[in-house]
Amino acid sequence: MAAATLSAKRRSLDRQLGAILVTPSRCDLTRELQAKISRARDQLLVFLAYPGKVEPTNNGSERLLRPAVVQRKVTNGYRAMWAAEGEAAIRTVVDTARLSGANPLGSILKTIGA
Repeated sequence: MAAATLSAKRRSLDRQLGAILVTPSRCDLTRELQAKISRARDQLLVFLAYPGKVEPTNNGSERLLRPAVVQRKVTNGYRAMWAAEGEAAIRTVVDTARLSGANPLGSILKTIGA
């Protein structure tokens, strides 16, 4: 989409969001949700400010977490916290390397100083 179209859509969504936030309610759950949305308001539409760089959904993050979830389910978790932290650290280095176009193995070796 063109920058002007994205800007117009952002303004429209921001106005609609504002209307939702000022709508009075007697329901505690609704007021709690309005408060949460209000606190995160500047983050909700950030994908429109950076088209193509920020995804509108968290599907990418969910896909990156999937191997760790499968590992935990298959092995029934870790017995030691250091093992879980080590796995998380390695996955972080590998995923960061992939995103930046670097060699994952080279990044691990560089990280551990080998």
